[in-house]
Amino acid sequence: MVLLASLVEELERREAAARERVAELRGQIAELTGDLEVAEERLVQLAGARVTVREVLDEVADGEQAAEARDDEAGEAYEVEGDSPIGVLTVPQWRPGMEVSVLPEAYQEILETLADARSAMRSKGLSRALGLGEGASRVESMRVRLKRLARRGWLTERSPGLFALVEHAGGPGEGSGEFQGSLQHE
Repeated sequence: MVLLASLVEELERREAAARERVAELRGQIAELTGDLEVAEERLVQLAGARVTVREVLDEVADGEQAAEARDDEAGEAYEVEGDSPIGVLTVPQWRPGMEVSVLPEAYQEILETLADARSAMRSKGLSRALGLGEGASRVESMRVRLKRLARRGWLTERSPGLFALVEHAGGPGEGSGEFQGSLQHE
């Protein structure tokens, strides 16, 4: 009988330990559920912020393109003024005789790096070469800049994601001494 009594006591002790562990786990689940709700709320806020920023940037880009069209017609300034919510310097459409110095400094550095490389590069390689890192946001930001330079005639996208200097007659390009010289004198 003593053996059965000790067995029952051992089972009661184990049951109490199991109840304690269950209560502990439920507490952790409740805490994690609260953390999850906070994290999900933050995710929704960030996604909303991203959408808002994209909308603002799209509006700025539309204003930038309208300003460029006006500038192309007038042949003047390359800066969006007044209605831009942020101070955005535009990348002008390349025209014969245009110097690299009309570009914002970050864009000049991209062209210099491509000129030094003497070959086409991808956004990740350029981001790394410019010391910006390889994080997804940095690489994506570089890709956006490269696409903009390509749309405006400063670069060409030889194949998807592979960017190189454009060889214009008398303008920027791999074979253009005028362009190379203007990059080296900056």
